[in-house]
Amino acid sequence: EDRLVTKRSPHSVVITIDRLSDALKQRGIPIVARVDHAAAAERIGEKLEATQLLLFGNPKLGTPLMQSNQKIGLDLPIKALAWRDQSGQVWLAYTRPSSLKSDYAISDRNSTFVAMEQALDMLTNEAVRAN
Repeated sequence: EDRLVTKRSPHSVVITIDRLSDALKQRGIPIVARVDHAAAAERIGEKLEATQLLLFGNPKLGTPLMQSNQKIGLDLPIKALAWRDQSGQVWLAYTRPSSLKSDYAISDRNSTFVAMEQALDMLTNEAVRAN
């Protein structure tokens, strides 16, 4: 579980992802896709608690990582998942960038990974803030 950063959200799944999306847009970070897994399940006649995935990325950070090891593109752009559990609690999670550093044996981009960690922490904190 130390690969994932998971934060409790006081908002619905939709609002949590909307807030993250707004925080990204305010900083000029492109959103690549928004996936509603629960809606997809409903289309096939299945039920799934509210679950949405947001894919986003900053080429200024991702490109240098791919220059070091293009295979990290399997995990880029960054993904954040919001879901409502069986008790009704909403969560927001993402993969810790430092785990990608070791997964792809990238040793020459420490400052990039630090910047990613700091940005993700700040952006997801905004999304789950109670205000």
